[in-house]
Amino acid sequence: MEFLLLKWIHILSSTLLFGTGLGTAFYKWWGDRSGDVRAQATVMRGVVLADWLFTTPAVVVQLLTGLWMALRVGYPLDRGWILWALCLYFLAGACWLPVLWLQLRMRDMAVTAAQGNQPLPVRYWRYQRIWFALGVPAFSGLVVVFWLMVFKPSGL
Repeated sequence: MEFLLLKWIHILSSTLLFGTGLGTAFYKWWGDRSGDVRAQATVMRGVVLADWLFTTPAVVVQLLTGLWMALRVGYPLDRGWILWALCLYFLAGACWLPVLWLQLRMRDMAVTAAQGNQPLPVRYWRYQRIWFALGVPAFSGLVVVFWLMVFKPSGL
């Protein structure tokens, strides 16, 4: 029963991690496309909040429950599909940490611009391109991690 509970928590947290990431990326893209600085400020506030409320806890829970289940079942962490999954997980994390910093800065720029009824500064758009560029390998890496978790290929 303990293992099934861990597995359920692991799956639930992966769903939150994946869904929040995709959802915030979509709404940020949608808000940026609107050209409405007030909408962009509102969306950026929501993106930052969603990452703190959902993504951050899911990242921690994913790692802890995944390691706990692997060790409980006796999977070696230093080879095979688990090693690949861990490497990709940490790659996604290495991309996500600067994304958090960028999001905070973009939120602040958007809020300031909205309050002053001004357009967003050029720096916002530069940060947005970096944010997107970091999101591609992070998101892609997590898609592969999902595949590894489901199929557990023995040839790796």
